[in-house]
Amino acid sequence: MFAALKRYMPRSLYGRAALILALPVLTLQLVISVVFIQRHFEDVTEQMTRNMLADLTFILERMEAEPGAAAALARGRELGDALRFEVELPASRPPANARAFYDISGLTVRATLEHGLPGLGGLDLGEERRVTLWVQTRYGFASFRFSRRMVSASNPHQLLVHMVVFGVLMTGVSYLFLRNQLRPIKRLSSAAQAFGRGRAEPYRPSGALEVRAAGHAFLDMRARIERQIEQRTLLLSGVSHDLRTPLTRLRLGLSMLDEEEAAPLRQDVEEMQRMLDEFLDFARGEAAGEIERIDPAELVKGIVADAARAGQAVRFTSASGEGEIALRPIAVRRALENLIGNGVRYGTRAEVSLALTDRALRISVEDDGPGIPPDRREEALRPFARLDPARNQDRGSGVGLGLAIASDIARAHGGTLRLGESERLGGLRADLVIAR
Repeated sequence: MFAALKRYMPRSLYGRAALILALPVLTLQLVISVVFIQRHFEDVTEQMTRNMLADLTFILERMEAEPGAAAALARGRELGDALRFEVELPASRPPANARAFYDISGLTVRATLEHGLPGLGGLDLGEERRVTLWVQTRYGFASFRFSRRMVSASNPHQLLVHMVVFGVLMTGVSYLFLRNQLRPIKRLSSAAQAFGRGRAEPYRPSGALEVRAAGHAFLDMRARIERQIEQRTLLLSGVSHDLRTPLTRLRLGLSMLDEEEAAPLRQDVEEMQRMLDEFLDFARGEAAGEIERIDPAELVKGIVADAARAGQAVRFTSASGEGEIALRPIAVRRALENLIGNGVRYGTRAEVSLALTDRALRISVEDDGPGIPPDRREEALRPFARLDPARNQDRGSGVGLGLAIASDIARAHGGTLRLGESERLGGLRADLVIAR
């Protein structure tokens, strides 16, 4: 039961808080209304009807004591004027009982009259402010017309109006206070979400003590992560400088040797340089470039065009959706170049497509290579993973960082890298998903 109800519950914090706030108020108002109307108004209406019935019985007894119909009518009108009744004798044949469907107190009036007035022939409660009833006498039917206020409390709806008005008013006031309590939580959520996507938005803890404690903990965590990223960047800058210098000296030394002897050594130096570049690219991670709002279709088309000019067998196939998105163009270029490079290295050609929706950007790179088995795709995303049985190593060696770099960049944008099978080309399909 609770699992079925959970599907219909609000998903946002504001919606759930409003439900928690409004549900008890509405339930309380409903219970009070039912109990009060059924108990209080029913008892009041019954008591007022009995009082009216006593006056009516008194008039009927005096009319029955008169010797003729004319005297009975005169006597009834005389007493009726004093007790606020309009009396007619003889009266027309009584119609069927009439009552509006919303007239709840009319049920009590009719039940009380039927129980206390055996000669009741008919009752008309259809008029808004008047009541007419017919009673059998020895001179025929007599009709009595009187104000509805004699048997029902005046303005019984005022209680419901007051309850609804003040219930809405207090709910609105409570919602204002509740919104002030929920606003710091939403600010903390927005700051955490932005930092997860690589943006450090200004944030100052506020709100209740528990929310402030969570805010300060988030700021401490963000500061530690930023310090680690900064230290890693400084370390890599030093390592890059220290390693590139001896590699440059090796190249100079190899240039002085015989070409045939230096060729294998030069190839090793180039391999070391390439591996160093890949290590640095992976270590830079999300620190590559600033966030910009750009058209992703133009960016992807430009990357594919540059790869094609470099001699890679790749083409751009399709794009759906329009608009701009905030991302790091340099990082996305690096991730896409790695995916394209893997595609053409382990296959003969690659195709790139793009889909932009309201929630995410998806860039798909497909190739016609051997692909990756489903049970090893998670392993392929780990750094330095090399799946020799699944990939064609004749096209060039690597250090197992291409997919890891692309996955790291996707996570830095609040997205992910998904690996699957290409239905069109039969090889690997890599989806670079970036959250909007």
